[in-house]
Amino acid sequence: MPYMRFNGPKRQPPQSPPPNVIPMKPTASYNVDGTKPFTYVWLRSGESFWFYPTYVDAFGITGFKWNGADWDFHGFDPRTIDAVA
Repeated sequence: MPYMRFNGPKRQPPQSPPPNVIPMKPTASYNVDGTKPFTYVWLRSGESFWFYPTYVDAFGITGFKWNGADWDFHGFDPRTIDAVA
């Protein structure tokens, strides 16, 4: 795995859960840009989850991933994204 740096600004997780409804997977989408507070992410591995981005650059995305009960800090390579909504 290539070196990934996650050195973005420190932010707190959201104080509320994500929306109850999972959006439909788009046929075409853009990368996570950090402009939406809650983003639904589909990875190429088949994993999908609600994500609250806190830092985005060409080398990595960091933020908080919803685990079904709480927000966990998480980072991943943007090249692993299949779609976002």
